[in-house]
Amino acid sequence: MNDKAISGVHWSFWAIGAVALVWNVMGSINFFVQMNLDILSAYRDSEQAIIRDRPLWATGAFGLAVFAGVLGCLLLLLRRPAAFYVFIASLLGVIVTMSHTLGAGIGFGLGEILGIVVGPLAVAAFLIWYSKQAEGRGWIS
Repeated sequence: MNDKAISGVHWSFWAIGAVALVWNVMGSINFFVQMNLDILSAYRDSEQAIIRDRPLWATGAFGLAVFAGVLGCLLLLLRRPAAFYVFIASLLGVIVTMSHTLGAGIGFGLGEILGIVVGPLAVAAFLIWYSKQAEGRGWIS
């Protein structure tokens, strides 16, 4: 067996898929944590304000973003082309969630903008691109 390929797929495919799955599982855990008001009290005031005042449509979009992200990663690791479409749904959920977050009127610092807004958008967009690249290379069939 070639040390650069596992089952005809470059090792990086498995590494990226696994890291992306962990990222999205952490997002899913965060979703459930945010539903617990006792734990929420440990968050910073700006984060509490975003979560406390978040409307149902933004909470639903957050759930779509993270749970579609997990499903997309599982489909990616199972080498299914549907991963691409599920990642698109995840990105749409991220965009809707971020529209509420940015509209919440909180004065974000650079670190918060990068971590709370840019990070999830970049990961979701990357996974769409990557799943299409993997399909083009024949790693997804």
